[in-house]
Amino acid sequence: MDSSALHRALEEFEIAGRAKGLSPRTLKGAYGYPLREFMSWCAGQGVTDPRQLDQRTLDRWTVHLRDEGGPKGPLKPATIHSYGRAVNAFLAWLRTDGEHTVNGKAKLPQLRRQVLDVLSPEEMRRLEDTAEAERDKLLIRLLADTGVRVGELVKLRTVDLVEVGRNHFLKIEGKGGRDRLVPIAPRIYQRLDRYARRTRPDASSDCIFVGLRRGRSGDYEPLSSSGVEQLVRVLGQKTGIRRRVYPHLLRHSAITDQLRKGVNPLLVAKNAGHESLAMIARAYSHLDAGDVAQAMAEYLRRRDEGPRSG
Repeated sequence: MDSSALHRALEEFEIAGRAKGLSPRTLKGAYGYPLREFMSWCAGQGVTDPRQLDQRTLDRWTVHLRDEGGPKGPLKPATIHSYGRAVNAFLAWLRTDGEHTVNGKAKLPQLRRQVLDVLSPEEMRRLEDTAEAERDKLLIRLLADTGVRVGELVKLRTVDLVEVGRNHFLKIEGKGGRDRLVPIAPRIYQRLDRYARRTRPDASSDCIFVGLRRGRSGDYEPLSSSGVEQLVRVLGQKTGIRRRVYPHLLRHSAITDQLRKGVNPLLVAKNAGHESLAMIARAYSHLDAGDVAQAMAEYLRRRDEGPRSG
């Protein structure tokens, strides 16, 4: 193999990711920068062939990140961990689809267990009550109830309101083109449907959430993710919540509330748009035995109160 073999393998890995459905943003953010840094280090070490990526080489790279790091100096364990996960994904592809013999694996540093900061249901209700426009109240309520990503929420169109019998859903365009149906309460569905048909400004876009004022084009333009982030931040300040409030915090809070109430983690992961339980297990390890006991007690109470044969 020539000196560009490793770079050619990386290009093939990125093409495979796009073919799998990963967005350019995911490839650039989750994999792009860490792998570019890794390739730069490999070039400096004379590593040009995937077969040179043995355990000793990968250990030297990990030590380099810990002792030297990037332009600003040594990297934090969490950053090293994210870099290592990106490299390990590349190595796993090399061993399978890439058809290369690679025996090494980047060692990930042990991370301190973090307590995930979440909002209580009462705090999320206060956010909704503080909002003045019905559009803003609905944005908060949907983030608090469903846990969808803000980027998914702003893409909602009028045709994405789905009613099946007595059940109501949002059709969510998820990452990698993986659409899913997320259930919502009938009362919230009715509010959202009424807003979309009657209250929403008459815009050329079919997005449900548009600006409250006309944009530079003279039209009511679709609301952006940054617009929702600003809205949530301002509402948090007005409500008097003494910590930073942002849309992803509402997502964490919604998912945590669902888990604490005993919703099956598989269903929670599916509604949240996670491919597996791994993310749920990693991100929500702050749930403790008390949460599990409370959820089990609630389950037993509902079962005991269920219909009984006479």
